[in-house]
Amino acid sequence: MTRLSWFNTVSLTLGFAFLYIPMIILVVYSFNESKLVTVWAGFSTKWYGELVRNEAFLDAAWVTVKVAVFSSTIATILGTMAALVLVRAGRFLGRTLFSGMIYAPLVMPEVITGLSLLLLFIGIGLDRGILTIVLAHTTFSMCYVSVVVSSRLVSFDRSLEEAALDLGASQAEAFRLVTLPIIAPAVISGWLLAFTLSLDDLVIASFTAGPSATTLPIKIFSAVRLGVSPEINALSTIMIAIVTVGVITASLVTKRAMVRQQQDEQAAIRAG
Repeated sequence: MTRLSWFNTVSLTLGFAFLYIPMIILVVYSFNESKLVTVWAGFSTKWYGELVRNEAFLDAAWVTVKVAVFSSTIATILGTMAALVLVRAGRFLGRTLFSGMIYAPLVMPEVITGLSLLLLFIGIGLDRGILTIVLAHTTFSMCYVSVVVSSRLVSFDRSLEEAALDLGASQAEAFRLVTLPIIAPAVISGWLLAFTLSLDDLVIASFTAGPSATTLPIKIFSAVRLGVSPEINALSTIMIAIVTVGVITASLVTKRAMVRQQQDEQAAIRAG
């Protein structure tokens, strides 16, 4: 086992401290009795109660969850289809343009993406609301799903799919029964990544959201400009908890799927 040098140990410690100490402070002060976020006045959970009674935050949270679920689901379907085309279709006319359009949002500044989508929606006469936010989030998160799924398809053993075809399965059945279960960890990871990106987005949503659809990041940003309140600390703590549970759950599901895949491969080798 290779030991970390003192320089690497110090660098890792400082890096993790820089990332996580502010989050720990935020979580601690969300249980502060005082209305002043920098003055500790005792342990209390009253700000979580105030948050539950804040209809503006609750409405924004509900809009954010709906947008994240719909956009991540659509992005996962389209991103998986795009990954299949890029990996399986080989060379075809317009492949370079197609791949460039898929990966462009990865390097495109969010301000440019949001402004271009705003001009598009205005040009076609589409009123801004939940639909426009879903379309915008699907546009920029689809490329992340495509990258994740493509990396799994590149290492996919196509002999398993060919064996299913030899046994009489159609292309659709082979994909549903063989390919999809094997690449499922990548598909789930892509969905979770798209879901997280949608929850966290502020710039693109600020261009494409309308008066009737305000997402939680926009609401938090507007509230913080007037001063940080303990309710925002409580809300941030809940979001951190949700993301933590999601990451742990995804890790367990992915690990279990990989173990099951290894067991199936070993069983197939023994049977062969």
